[in-house]
Amino acid sequence: MIAASWPRWPRTLFARLAVILFVGLALAQTLSFWLTMTERDQTMTNVMMGYIEREVASSVALLDHLPPDERAQWLPRLARRSYEFVLGPGVSGEPVDASLSERVARSIDVGIGNRYPLTVNAVPGDRERLQVHLKLSDGTPLTIDMRPMSGAPLSRWLLLVLLLQLVVLAACCWLAVRLATRPLHQLALAADTLGPDLKADRLPEDGPSEVARAARAFNAMQDRIATYMTERMQILAAISHDLQTPITRMRLRVDVMDDDAQGAKLRQDLQEMETLVKEGVTYARTMHGTTEVPCRIDPDALFDSLVFDYLDAGQDVSLEGRFGMSVTTRPQALRRIVGNLVDNALKFGGAAEIRITAVHDGQTTISVLDRGPGIPAQALEAVFEPFYRVETSRNRHTGGTGLGLAIARQLALAMDATLTLQNRAGGGLEARLTLRKLL
Repeated sequence: MIAASWPRWPRTLFARLAVILFVGLALAQTLSFWLTMTERDQTMTNVMMGYIEREVASSVALLDHLPPDERAQWLPRLARRSYEFVLGPGVSGEPVDASLSERVARSIDVGIGNRYPLTVNAVPGDRERLQVHLKLSDGTPLTIDMRPMSGAPLSRWLLLVLLLQLVVLAACCWLAVRLATRPLHQLALAADTLGPDLKADRLPEDGPSEVARAARAFNAMQDRIATYMTERMQILAAISHDLQTPITRMRLRVDVMDDDAQGAKLRQDLQEMETLVKEGVTYARTMHGTTEVPCRIDPDALFDSLVFDYLDAGQDVSLEGRFGMSVTTRPQALRRIVGNLVDNALKFGGAAEIRITAVHDGQTTISVLDRGPGIPAQALEAVFEPFYRVETSRNRHTGGTGLGLAIARQLALAMDATLTLQNRAGGGLEARLTLRKLL
């Protein structure tokens, strides 16, 4: 059995509130209109019963006093929208059973029933219709042919007014919901722009009390996060500075050691310690946000210089593709990201290939490819975590510090770019950096 498909509930808060308010107001307006029309019809019916009672009695009395040859001339004058007079017996039919017809018959009976005995019957047909039969004083039969009306007819412009009311309701709902949800939209934008640099625009602390309170809380949270990150940065910088002195003393002592084999091992350990300290401070700085200001550069010259540096060092690095235009970006951060990716490619693949590809919407992709062992699929995201190493050894050539990709990812976030990894067909790894908003 196939379940009935219901309309999908809107996903956005703006649409949900707008639908609820509009439907609720529209239903309330419809109920109010129905109650008004019902009361109007009942009032008009009561007025019409009294009118019929008086007018019919007066008209019958007039016809009764007129000479027989003048009565036919007066019939059109005495006719009304809901009834007319006929000199004749009329038509027969069934007893009256409609409620409105019964009220009309009672009103006529009250008005003239005492002076003129009468009979009432319904006339068959689509519309509600009845006839009242009586005889005048001279025995002339008279029929009152009536088509009862439940109320006054509706004005032609009523439908237009109702449509205009619905338009006004929709506009009011849209305005009310927009005013109610705009602070939430601003809060979401501020949260989205709160990147590693912690320089998101502050929310205006005005408007309704609830909105102002939420804005103050968000701004205070932003200030606290910035304070915590600054304190952590200062602590790491102090640790790094304090470690430089004992590392230098240890290196001097190693240099005067007689045991060359042990001295070489100690120098390697000291070098790894110094590298780890520097990488840790660099990662902390990227977490806090780079202070480099974006500027207009020639990216082709930057990449040519980067590749030439590796070639001068005897490394197998190639470049394919060009930007072909100047861009606005953070050059030192871009160079650091690509340099970290190239270093990993050289470490695990022995060679690195840089490809620059322009894609749609003004985006540019920089890919660093190698033919190394690749990374297990389940670890492609985990390698961006600090101190995570697919190679668990501490060997300086294979293990590394586990911070290179973490630093690259944080710098990419600070540049409003994305950095992803994927294994290549046939072996190897592709690191893809996608730059946006370069113009």
